[in-house]
Amino acid sequence: MSPDVRTTAIGCCILALLAVSGCAAPAPRPVPPSATASVAPSPSGTAETGFWRVDDDIATLASGLRSPWSVVPLEGGGALISQRDDGVVLELTPAGDLRTAGEVEGVVSGGESGLHGLALLDAPDGPLLYAYFGAADDNRVVRMPLVGDPGAFRLGDAEVLLDGIPKAGNHDGGRLAFGPDGFLYVTTGDAGRRETAQDRDALGGKILRLTPDGDAAPGNPWGTAVWSMGHRNVQGIAWTSDGTMWASEFGQNTWDELNRIEPGANYGWPVVEGVAGQAGYADPVAQWPTSEASPSGLAAVGGTLFLAGLRGERLWQVDTADGGVAGEPAAALTGEFGRLRDVVALPDRSLWVLTNNTDGRGDPGPQDDLLLRVRLGPAS
Repeated sequence: MSPDVRTTAIGCCILALLAVSGCAAPAPRPVPPSATASVAPSPSGTAETGFWRVDDDIATLASGLRSPWSVVPLEGGGALISQRDDGVVLELTPAGDLRTAGEVEGVVSGGESGLHGLALLDAPDGPLLYAYFGAADDNRVVRMPLVGDPGAFRLGDAEVLLDGIPKAGNHDGGRLAFGPDGFLYVTTGDAGRRETAQDRDALGGKILRLTPDGDAAPGNPWGTAVWSMGHRNVQGIAWTSDGTMWASEFGQNTWDELNRIEPGANYGWPVVEGVAGQAGYADPVAQWPTSEASPSGLAAVGGTLFLAGLRGERLWQVDTADGGVAGEPAAALTGEFGRLRDVVALPDRSLWVLTNNTDGRGDPGPQDDLLLRVRLGPAS
């Protein structure tokens, strides 16, 4: 099945998440928040609800990337970038150079599988890099010490935190992010086994919520690692400044989705795709024809969501209000840079956008793939 076919679903609000986390033991601090949870705090530290838009100020930070999948900004400048097919983690140094920080051991790529999401945690003994990847028989989550100094980072030995996530040539999920509660959120695909999305005890077709050590987080709805179910292939998660959790999801033949995520909610796959109005399943708050999205990365600035489109080759801008969508989503960068895989928000009111034209399904240019910096401004 084409990778540009995808999933169903929608969700709700994260107020329950905040209540749950209040009774949990304090977790190490994710750093920087914008890199791990895709949330850029307002300069004043207060929630913002205004709509932000892409400006014309676009710069190339890195080029010549090969099948890049995830980018994590680093404090003090620079970034870590995962490459799907070779399992390499690149460091973009503060000076703007690219170097290899290390290769994640055990990555077995093929089709859409390989090294996917990254997330960074500031632990007491030093920063830890978390990674999601396809191994020989499954998808798994590992963590590695990030050793050294900016410009010379290297990866320490990997520790497996969670394995047994179903793997296939497509529908592998793979996004990692630390939420505002300090817990690790993991998106998984159905790996072509549609029925697993409706199996509450299966890891496929879910959003998972883990402690930094890989255990089921306290307060999860069923006492397992599962946070929400009924997903086809979620590749983007983010939290707006009001604490609401959102996810971008591949549909199959008709509708791609933006879902508001509520713990314990069922987003319907494979029973429904897109808005169905069917009891027992949460509808998306926004949907697009699959030709206009194929959504992957998702970032939030205040109350504005930015959704990276692969087949759609555009960056969708969505203004959220009262847990829903205000007005029509607006497209930016349409057709300018090809397929867009990841987007993260920076505290300086900019986005970093990762293109994905070298993954076997794009039309790469001579400098592809790119890491772009895109400035934002308030909508007039």
